[in-house]
Amino acid sequence: MQIVFQTPKLKKVFNERKSLDQTYGSDMANRISKHLVRLRDAANLEEFRTLPQGRCHELKGDRAGQLALDLVHPHRLIFEPANTPLPTKSDGGLDWQQVTSIRIIEVDDYH
Repeated sequence: MQIVFQTPKLKKVFNERKSLDQTYGSDMANRISKHLVRLRDAANLEEFRTLPQGRCHELKGDRAGQLALDLVHPHRLIFEPANTPLPTKSDGGLDWQQVTSIRIIEVDDYH
């Protein structure tokens, strides 16, 4: 899957291990790195529905259209599909099988 980043600064932090460690600490940096490898290796987002690590899920409310992967509790890796047009099913829901590109937005504790 293709990964893009919301900002150039976020791209730099996520692609330089030293910056990732300094920004998030080693435990969270390890989780982020593992998720990035899995995301890049995935053919599409559907592969993340069944992974036990990370619990990938769609968000609701003011974060509708975004998804999250668990990191170190309570933090989540927040991202959104970057496909244009947005792949949807006939019922209007997100078609996870057709999502082949994502945009990393942030790491956040949105609770």
